[in-house]
Amino acid sequence: MLRYWKRKWERMTFRLEQLTLQKRLLVAYILIMLLPSLLISMYIFKGQTGNAVEELKKNHEYSLEIEQINLKNNMETMKRAAERALVDREIKDYLLDPNVLSAWELLELNRQSLQNIVGLQYNNPSIERIRIYASNPATNEMLPVLYHESRIHQDTWYETVMEANEQNVWIFSHSTRELIRSRPGLEEDFNPKLSLYREIQYPQGTHVGILQIDMLLTNAFPNTFSPLQDEQSQMIMVDRNWDIIRNPANPFLERNGVDDEALRKQFALLKSSGEGKGSFTFTVRGVPYLGVYSYIQPLEAYMLKVASLKPVYDGINDARNRIIWANVVLLAILAIATYYLNAIILKKLHVLTDSMKRVRQGDFGIDLDIRGGGEVGDLAHHFRKMLRKINELIAEAVNKQAAAKEAELATLKNQIDSHFLYNTLENIKMMAEINDQREISNALTSLGGMMRYNMRWTSEYVRLRDELTHIGNYVSIANIRFDDRIRLVTDIPEAYLNLELLKMSLQPVVENSIKHGLGDTEMTIEIRAKKEEDAVLISIVDDGAGISPEQVRELNARIERGVEGESRDASGKGNGIGLANVHSRIQMHFGKEYGLRVDSESGSCTRVTLRIPCLILNGGLTANAEAADRG
Repeated sequence: MLRYWKRKWERMTFRLEQLTLQKRLLVAYILIMLLPSLLISMYIFKGQTGNAVEELKKNHEYSLEIEQINLKNNMETMKRAAERALVDREIKDYLLDPNVLSAWELLELNRQSLQNIVGLQYNNPSIERIRIYASNPATNEMLPVLYHESRIHQDTWYETVMEANEQNVWIFSHSTRELIRSRPGLEEDFNPKLSLYREIQYPQGTHVGILQIDMLLTNAFPNTFSPLQDEQSQMIMVDRNWDIIRNPANPFLERNGVDDEALRKQFALLKSSGEGKGSFTFTVRGVPYLGVYSYIQPLEAYMLKVASLKPVYDGINDARNRIIWANVVLLAILAIATYYLNAIILKKLHVLTDSMKRVRQGDFGIDLDIRGGGEVGDLAHHFRKMLRKINELIAEAVNKQAAAKEAELATLKNQIDSHFLYNTLENIKMMAEINDQREISNALTSLGGMMRYNMRWTSEYVRLRDELTHIGNYVSIANIRFDDRIRLVTDIPEAYLNLELLKMSLQPVVENSIKHGLGDTEMTIEIRAKKEEDAVLISIVDDGAGISPEQVRELNARIERGVEGESRDASGKGNGIGLANVHSRIQMHFGKEYGLRVDSESGSCTRVTLRIPCLILNGGLTANAEAADRG
């Protein structure tokens, strides 16, 4: 497959290369303008589609919230009516009394208690009816409030209410069976209702009846069953038995073929996922729909609003298609205009091509006769500037070659001067040996070694053995001045002699020890090395005069600040590279975790410790170095 597409790509690029530049520019122009335009249009309108759907979802969520608020208020009205209906103790006593009341007592009960319940119903127009079903056979039925419980034993909700044990039970009903058939044709009330049922126990634990509060769904759900409905959406209810309750005055779902079975499938998925609030999309007969739902816990039902997404998609697709066609037409016009403009532009390109051929043949003095603006004019302008730059670079290259020759001569002269100096020192040394002046001969040998070490600065890094050799030469020269009162002792394991360190990093420390630690007696300088984790500690210890703790703290602080702190007095004066310079060089090359530190005991000794990484010039820490450290 990869080879197939590779061959297709090669054939396509070969055909493009056979076209003239004018046609290739036209193809490139179409590809560059048309494809991004199409992709951007599709991306923008896809985002607009998502935004439109999201906005529609938010609007429907708001509608559900408003309807839930209405439902909550109506349910509170029904619960308050139930509480007020059961607050009359005379009714409870009558439900419990096994004796049959006289006519006068029944009239008095009806006038004082039952009429209050009837008045409660009339004072709440949204409540359809209030009924009490008595379980006591001695209780007389007093319509329209008081009925015998035997009339409802066959109803499906009866067992549910009895099992609820005085808890509120909410039931949706598509129709209600008439308990008293006054005339034929009135056996059933087909107005859908929301009913509140509550068992009556008096006293607690003794069943005496059931209370029923009915409210028409048109009152419980005013927006769902409103006669004014949106033609592109519909709000419905799904009860605990997955029965669909909808407003027959709104034919939106029925008109579009969205049956109850399709909605039940969606809610079966929601029930399995345990979601109580959200949205989903589905398609029926090729038409997309958006469903926004919310779970109503007391009713164990869902409130759902279904809206068609077809108007949203159709409007956005229509706008997208119009813009795409407008882009295609505009691009066609621009392509035709570009085709003829390219024909004019390419004439100047031919002139520019001929000029480039002359430059390729070595003629850098041509004058390109193309003026004006535009891309070709800019190209000709930059081509003229390029010719001037080439001429400048040629002249500069000639000058650099001359300067390089002069530098080579100067370097050769410096080499001759250094060789002359070394040869002169060798001649003087030979003269001292002929005259048996061994001290002078040895001093000249040490001086020559120091000069070669200082002048051979080919790298920042040297071996520890080379630095120690240089320090030995320096001490030999210093002993001429101080009558051999300086003794140098080195205690370095063989594995660390190839340790990599900065050149001239130990000599300033030794020089500082001699300058400030040497008194009127002899002094010993010891150089030791040991490993600490991944670093090596090199210590230079002298048994000189030492310095006080206050001066040590000041000296270390000056070193950390980067100020030269190699002197042993409070003045802070010193000569040479300085301890602070050595500390700064170590941190600059190896990192902040390395550097230099001074420790001293007044009148006893001074120790300068250099902490550097353990890098052996023959490549890493060797087994010999580790063995030496363990030894």
